[in-house]
Amino acid sequence: MTRRELDAAGIHDPGLRSAYTWCREVNARHGRTYFLATRMLTPPQRPAIHALYGFARWLDDIVDEPEPGATPQSLAARLSSVEDRFLRDLSRGASEDPLLTAVIDTATRFELEEKLFRAFFTSMRMDLSVTDYATREDLDVYVHGSAEVIGLQVLPVLGVVSRREEAAPRAAALGKAFQLTNFLRDVAEDLGRGRVYLPADELKEHRVDRERLSWCAGRGRADSAVRSAIQDQIARTRRVYAEARPGIAMLHPVSRPCVATAAALYGRILERIESADHDVFAGRATVSKGRRLAVACGALARAQWARRRHPAPAPPAAVG
Repeated sequence: MTRRELDAAGIHDPGLRSAYTWCREVNARHGRTYFLATRMLTPPQRPAIHALYGFARWLDDIVDEPEPGATPQSLAARLSSVEDRFLRDLSRGASEDPLLTAVIDTATRFELEEKLFRAFFTSMRMDLSVTDYATREDLDVYVHGSAEVIGLQVLPVLGVVSRREEAAPRAAALGKAFQLTNFLRDVAEDLGRGRVYLPADELKEHRVDRERLSWCAGRGRADSAVRSAIQDQIARTRRVYAEARPGIAMLHPVSRPCVATAAALYGRILERIESADHDVFAGRATVSKGRRLAVACGALARAQWARRRHPAPAPPAAVG
């Protein structure tokens, strides 16, 4: 399947093919929901999506899965080194680093703006020094670089039937909704890393703070105040999904089933948290394999129907 996708995307250079294959393997291994959704896309679209995911995942792992002995200072230095090299290579449209090759090829082919990548690096650095967010506005700064820019990066790959300027805010909102869903699913895991991604002022409305979250984590279950706060956060997140949802109709028809599938599966995570009575410490909310496949099967049928009726957007020529 990888060979078919690369051939369809016009990627023939051996080095490029190897780089894109690595990105696809990262997506398949770590992004189960995301990877399943990409199967709804046409083969020519998939390599670019895999490249953008693989790059983001690799940088995220530098911060969240550091090597033994790493310090915030050494990790910040490494991120800066990677950023300098990436931006330098991006400006010339090629890289000798196999880990950067695919994403630079994708960025060049789809004319992705440099500022989107700069914003992502900024948010990754924030994870090395910022452990709490006082307000929603503070959190939004982080989420823009960590999630909204991902929506904006994939938009040219997905294609649009409206003006891109009209679809862009919706794409950014969907990336934000996915990130906020991850924050709710991963409260316990993030707390273990010393971070809280829920705005402190909104938690305070429910008499919740970091100390209370830590106390509940130690007990392995949420109290009534935390449950109330999580319920409120889910409602706020659903409003972001509502803001993003009209953007699906603005996409190229062959891309809509993929994005609709991702939105449905991520939305299911919120439902799983609700079914646990908003107890984010009782266990990690996940969507079962059976449920993922059930959603995907229907979406795949819609994707195949769309492909028969609408020509897929032609991918730009590869750089290599």
